[in-house]
Amino acid sequence: MSETIFSRIINREIPADIVHEDDQCLAFRDINPQAPVHILIIPKKAIPTVNDITEEDEKTVGHLYTVAARIAKEEGIDGDGFRTVMNCNEHGGQSVYHIHLHLIGGKALGWPPFPNG
Repeated sequence: MSETIFSRIINREIPADIVHEDDQCLAFRDINPQAPVHILIIPKKAIPTVNDITEEDEKTVGHLYTVAARIAKEEGIDGDGFRTVMNCNEHGGQSVYHIHLHLIGGKALGWPPFPNG
C-alpha cells in the first residue's frame, strides 16, 4: 500500500493533535471538524478500505470502537450521544485510503447525515 497522510501522522512526519495512542491505534482531532468533537481513530496497521478488513483484523477494528467509547467519555459526549462513521471508497465518502473511524459529537446530529446529497 502506498503511503498516506495517516501513515505519515503515525510516523510523526506530520503533526497532529493526538488524543490517544496505544500499540494498535492512534486518535487525533480532525483538521476540518464537522462538530465540536471530531476525532479520527486509525489503526496503526495500514488497511486501505473496509473491503480489505480480514478476520485477522477483527480485534483491531473492534479496538477502534472501544477507544471511541473511551474518548467519547473523556470528551464528555457519551451521555448526550455521538456518531461513529467509517466511510468506504469514493461513493462512501472515503478520501484517505487507510481505514479510519470518525467520532463525531458535541451537538445534535441530524438524520439523514447529508440531506441534500
